[in-house]
Amino acid sequence: MTAIRKPQRNPQLNGHGELIHLLSTEGLPKAIIHQILDTAEQFLSVNDREVKKVPLLRGKSVFNLFFENSTRTRTTFEIAAKRLSADVINLDIARSSASKGESLLDTIANLSAMSADMFVVRHSESGAPYLIAQHVAPHVHVVNAGDGRHAHPTQALLDMYTIRHYKKDFTNLTVAIVGDIVHSRVARSNIHALTTLGVPEVRVVGPRTLVPGDLREMGVRVCHDMAEGIKDADVIIMLRLQNERMNGGMLPSAGEFFKEFGLTEAKLALAKPDAIVMHPGPINRGVEIDSAVADGKQSVILPQVTFGIAVRMAVMSILAGNEA
Repeated sequence: MTAIRKPQRNPQLNGHGELIHLLSTEGLPKAIIHQILDTAEQFLSVNDREVKKVPLLRGKSVFNLFFENSTRTRTTFEIAAKRLSADVINLDIARSSASKGESLLDTIANLSAMSADMFVVRHSESGAPYLIAQHVAPHVHVVNAGDGRHAHPTQALLDMYTIRHYKKDFTNLTVAIVGDIVHSRVARSNIHALTTLGVPEVRVVGPRTLVPGDLREMGVRVCHDMAEGIKDADVIIMLRLQNERMNGGMLPSAGEFFKEFGLTEAKLALAKPDAIVMHPGPINRGVEIDSAVADGKQSVILPQVTFGIAVRMAVMSILAGNEA
């Protein structure tokens, strides 16, 4: 007799379907994505206050564990936690016990003994935040701030917030994601979020060496020609060329990439007249995007940063309200 396998529980949700960890946009229910976006909208007004704080995480300790460098992401998480009145501890991984051979889980166990309530984790190994989430106490929450090439859920959620802010409805959009797809955890997280929210056409655009062959299985349209990829697009998400993750031979040169896939005003004219241009940052001007576009009227790159603080506040406040 064949054993009936139980469906695997989503490790991000508790038994009531509430968010307890944010590890990926893959498998994240549509209702929870909307909950995060709606909550972020309420937090945007905090930016305009004289005292930019609310007491929702007062008495809670948030540990930023960045095993990979990222000043921008770490800073926005720190600002978000402090605006929620949390105590924030930034661990200097390069000088910590982890660099002396201590295992990841031993590091987490020691920090948990210091009464940690939330870990914000960036790690070069895909799956590291999942491993941590499996070994923390029920009251402790884990937020994935980027793991390997796998996922960057809060970047995707702030991108979804940005798109909703400017375009209102997801169900009639064409979204083009352009550039270094193969190394991008942002691209994967965005694809999962966009399809969950009902975007009818998601395109990935880039040279064959930088676009994985299995993306069509995710329901996206693969384009190796920039004009085809961004024609009549409503949203263009440019990605950073991740030279630090590349092996030789993936690109002839940065100049050649810009010629074929860099976003210029002439190429942008192929998209819809009211198309918005996004980029997760940091921007390589003259490589992925021309300065005239990055600083132009269709660019929403700086508002993305502002929205990112509100979205990360939303994620942390929702997690703090739920227990395993």
